[in-house]
This record gives sequence, C-alpha cells and structure tokens, in this order.
Amino acid sequence: MTRRHLLQLASSALALLVGAGAAAQNATTWPSKNIRLVVPYAAGGPADLVARELALTLTADLKQSVTVENMGGSMGVPALGAVARAEPDGHTLLMAAVGNVVLQPMLSKHGGADLVAKLRPVSIISTAPHVLVVSAKLPIKSVADLVAYAKAHPGEISFASAGTGGTSHLGMEMFKSLSKTDVIHVPYKGSSGSVNDLISGQVSALFSSLPSLQGLIDKGYVRLLAATAPSQSPATKHLPLMSATLPEFEYATWYAMYAPLATPPALVERINQALTRALKNTALTSKVEAAGTELRTGSADEVLQWTQRDAAKWRRVIQDAKITLE
Repeated sequence: MTRRHLLQLASSALALLVGAGAAAQNATTWPSKNIRLVVPYAAGGPADLVARELALTLTADLKQSVTVENMGGSMGVPALGAVARAEPDGHTLLMAAVGNVVLQPMLSKHGGADLVAKLRPVSIISTAPHVLVVSAKLPIKSVADLVAYAKAHPGEISFASAGTGGTSHLGMEMFKSLSKTDVIHVPYKGSSGSVNDLISGQVSALFSSLPSLQGLIDKGYVRLLAATAPSQSPATKHLPLMSATLPEFEYATWYAMYAPLATPPALVERINQALTRALKNTALTSKVEAAGTELRTGSADEVLQWTQRDAAKWRRVIQDAKITLE
C-alpha cells in the first residue's frame, strides 16, 4: 500500500471520528435552540390539537421553546419538503400522519415518495380510529343495517369524503369491497360541505375522526354507528367495531415524528427519549385522549413496521378500486 493510500485512509478515519464526535456532541447538547414542529394540516383540527399540547409538554420538559408551524395542503408535500431540507440537528421535526407518509407517496406524482425517503422516523406519537356516521334521516342504526340497506337499495347509499385518495375515501372503498355493496363516493374539497350535506341527507354516510363529528352526534344530526379499530381512548374504547359485522375491516389514523434523514442516530434516540417522557405525561394524556386520540410511544423501527403494514393494506385497496390522482 502506497504512502498516498495510507494518508487517504488516515484522513477518512479522522473524518469519521470527527463526525462521530460532532454527532455525539449534538446529541448531548440538544436542544440548544427553539424547536420547530411542522404539522402538515391547518390549525384547529385533531392533529393540531395533539401537536400543540405535545409542544407545550416538551417545552416544559426540555426548557426550550417548541413551536408548531402549520403547513397544510397538497397531502402534506410542502411540509415534508420543508423538513427534508432542514438542518439535521434535531431542531426541525415533522409530525406526519399515515396519509402523508403512506397514502400520498402511492397516489402522488409530485415527489411524495422522494420526500419520504429523505426523512428519518423518530417515534410513534398517536393513533385514533375513524368513526362511521350516517345521516339521521336514514332508518339505519347499525353497520348491519347499513349493509342490508345498501344491498336493498343499490347505488343509493353515498359516502362523502374530504377528497379522493384520503383515508375517509379509502375506508369507504374497503367497506364497499368487504360488504359487497354498490355504494357511491362523493368527494368534497374539505370537510364543511360534506358535513352540511350529510346533515341534510344529500349524502348518506361518512368516515372521519370523532372530534370533528362529536358536536353533530350530540345534537342528533348524524348517527354514530361504529369505530374502525379498537382503542383505549375513553371517547372511543366502548364503541361498536366495524369488524363485528365485517371481520377484515380495520384501520386507524396514526401520527409519527420524523427528522431530516441525515440526523445522527444518537440524536434520534435522544429525541425519542424526550418524546417518550412527554407522551407519558398524565396531564397531556388526559387532554388528548378525552378527544378520541390514543397517545402511543415506540421506536423508529416500529414506525417503519407500521408504515410497511399499512402500505400493504392500502395498496390493495387502491389497486382494487383503481384510484389515481393527477
């Protein structure tokens, strides 16, 4: 081996040592400044509630300000891009949903998969089932009633959603497939129009989060039939399950924390530990779980496992229903 090769090897080894030392130092000193928590949804929704309560808990624990930045639209692409391009120092994080990191890459032609590949999972944050509601104007009081009614009136039951390719749309496609019924998808741009038409009876049913529908349920404008998955949240753990009537029907919306891909593993672990402490905070749990969201903790590897599991599930639904987006 030549002297030049020896010098190159020595230089590479030194660079690795310096890099490892810098990564260790970053992990030890984190956080050293304000943490920016990017949420790919508008302010005021269930995701925003969890993010803001989590940010307050982290701020108190870390003695460093954690601020939420809402960046909605385009199935989360702008938010994913902002975090993917950020410095990998643990001070810019993304709280993304299954729709952003699983559905969007399968449906979008605008860099979704490329952006997800530039993010590093940190921790599971929360999970929540959707609930199925129907217009109170229909003579339907259970999932079995809905299946029977749809079979007796083919093409008359319509499911609203906040847009093609979203979780509520795919839930409807799963229902259609497993119940072997002829039901219609009616996509809306946002949730307000769909809810108004559900109240009036212009559309029949809707899968959505419980907090967004609770007021309408309480007033009797819509009828709650079931939850899409088991939950330990006080608001949803006693609800009937879709799987009681359709045994293979199960899905939940989940959120996980991500950092830029180049974030050092030691720093990812330190962030994960901080999130674990926060997510086990009793005050945080009581505020969030009362609204139907179950806080969860988990490793970066568990985020990958959940991603792979749901990618396989929803890929079948998307392919069978031939769903495409421009």
